Amino acid sequence: MTYEDILYEIKDSVATITINRPDKYNAFRAQTCEELIHAFQQAGWDKSIGVIVLTGAGHKAFCTGGDQSAHAGHYDGRGVIGLPLEELQGVIRDVPKPVIAKVRGYAIGGGHVLALLCDLTLAAESAKFGQVGPKVGSVDPGFGTAYMARVIGEKRAREVWYLCRQYSAAEAVQMGLANKAVPDAELDAEVDRWCAEIMEKSPTALALAKRSFNADTAHIAGISALGLQAVSLFYGTEESQEGVRAFQEKRKPKFRDR
Repeated sequence: MTYEDILYEIKDSVATITINRPDKYNAFRAQTCEELIHAFQQAGWDKSIGVIVLTGAGHKAFCTGGDQSAHAGHYDGRGVIGLPLEELQGVIRDVPKPVIAKVRGYAIGGGHVLALLCDLTLAAESAKFGQVGPKVGSVDPGFGTAYMARVIGEKRAREVWYLCRQYSAAEAVQMGLANKAVPDAELDAEVDRWCAEIMEKSPTALALAKRSFNADTAHIAGISALGLQAVSLFYGTEESQEGVRAFQEKRKPKFRDR
């Protein structure tokens, strides 16, 4: 596959996958998801690769979720909601090696969920974590909710989704959304150090550890499939479409006037 929306680089047995849409704050469209799936499959089953790093181009954003300009009732590709989101989330969990999210700037909405699904998350001090779905007539009712509750606790997860606040890198570490926060200038070196430590470990032991962690939450894939079917129906409603219009028109949505 020739990539248009991502960059793929291998160095020292580490595959770095970069969402390369900085003009869109690294929001993903259907094509972006397809390229990410392909890159994760390539890196995940390449025996010369020991660690995968997921990041975003530039310094403004890791990823800000679905590209609203490609959302007109549904997104612009395949999958239940017009994005192969189930496959993308699944491949991050399924590849038998550690995946590190390297976060600068915004990790918001679906991008926040991608960082959550990575095995480890290292953040620059500029990072901002949070959800936005209920502000724009959307939600990720699977890994975004159920898995988040498992990671940070139900009270915190409900706060994240109900209030749609943004959290600093330090707050994300305190909540359990990230492993470590460092100054922006030190993030690349810190990720390299973590990758180097992982590369010293048994790849089979790491794969077994990852699979055993995943086994405990594998049922959430079923919740996600059911939830995304419901979201697909929700996207066809006036309430959801008001959220998209308000975002595009840069105004507050009027959900309760309908």
